[in-house]
Amino acid sequence: MTQFEKFLAVRAGILGAVVVLSLSGPVMAQDKEGEAKSNAYCVNIADAAADARFALQKEALAKMEKELEGRLKILEAKRAEYEEWLRRRNEVLQKADETIVAIYSRMRPDAAALQLTNMEDEIAAAVIAKLNPRSASAVLNEMEPARAAQLANIITDAPKRVAGNGRKE
Repeated sequence: MTQFEKFLAVRAGILGAVVVLSLSGPVMAQDKEGEAKSNAYCVNIADAAADARFALQKEALAKMEKELEGRLKILEAKRAEYEEWLRRRNEVLQKADETIVAIYSRMRPDAAALQLTNMEDEIAAAVIAKLNPRSASAVLNEMEPARAAQLANIITDAPKRVAGNGRKE
């Protein structure tokens, strides 16, 4: 039996007592002992009703606390996801050594594009990210559009898309 059902049973008992008291008014008024018993009964029922109300409130608070904990877990997971993204991004940028970046920035864009096309994606993206914008755009312009887009996605960490339907892989 749930707390709410107990509360309803207690309430029905109180209503029953009220009906009995109202029907036997003159007889009960004369009987002092009966009046004391009925008062004691009402006092006892009031405590049970308060306990039932308290139990319902406690149940509602526990439910809200559980919901709040669930939301907190979701937020913690998102925070961890963003921290991981930032860590990966920093790793990619560190892969491009400053001297290599200096070399590529002095190369002709077509020669740099040819070399970067044959490199690993993350390293090529890191080198392009560290070039000044003018050099980077010239190098990307000399690459095949698909390769340039792939490297740009790595640099921005944009989600890869399936060709044709625009959905995430």
